[in-house]
Amino acid sequence: MNETDPDPLQDFCIADLKAPISVNGFPCKPSSNVTSDDFFFDGFIKEGDTNNPFRSSINQGNVLAFPGLNTLGISMNRVDLAPGGLNPPHTHPRATESGIVVRGKVLAGFITTANVFYSKILTAGEMFVVPRGLMHFQFNVGEEKALIFTAFNSHLPGAAVASLNLFGSNPSVPDDVLTKAFQVDKSVVDLIKSKFGS
Repeated sequence: MNETDPDPLQDFCIADLKAPISVNGFPCKPSSNVTSDDFFFDGFIKEGDTNNPFRSSINQGNVLAFPGLNTLGISMNRVDLAPGGLNPPHTHPRATESGIVVRGKVLAGFITTANVFYSKILTAGEMFVVPRGLMHFQFNVGEEKALIFTAFNSHLPGAAVASLNLFGSNPSVPDDVLTKAFQVDKSVVDLIKSKFGS
């Protein structure tokens, strides 16, 4: 079974981001309008802003930012982590993720559907992989900034961040569901929701 995006049927299909997305990608921009710039992306040059509660920045290089990836079944992210920064627990419903630590000391981990936790502290040059759809995170355990580049076998892998989905959704998840799921009082749920704007 193919676990990536469908194979392309032409050399390339630069996404026409003004057109509505179809089943597995955007319609192709007319080849007469394609330029060399469509095949290059400079979105990873600058360090991301980590001045936020998670102390992390994710710069996505998916089809929405880099239309040349349309139908090619690949994308990448730049992940910047300040000391103590966290790329919070999340899943990618449409892709397996691999990553390489470029700088810093990072705890990378994921949890299987059998509730088994796998993790390791990685340093520059070390690589990790997270099977498709599994909950995972990266946490800077070093004293300096960390930089990771991640790659996906989808041009639009998607991301479901557990804390944001559960406590910051709109409309919000009912308190009764969250109090029962986490076995806590409503005051705890209200406190967490207040952190995520729900």
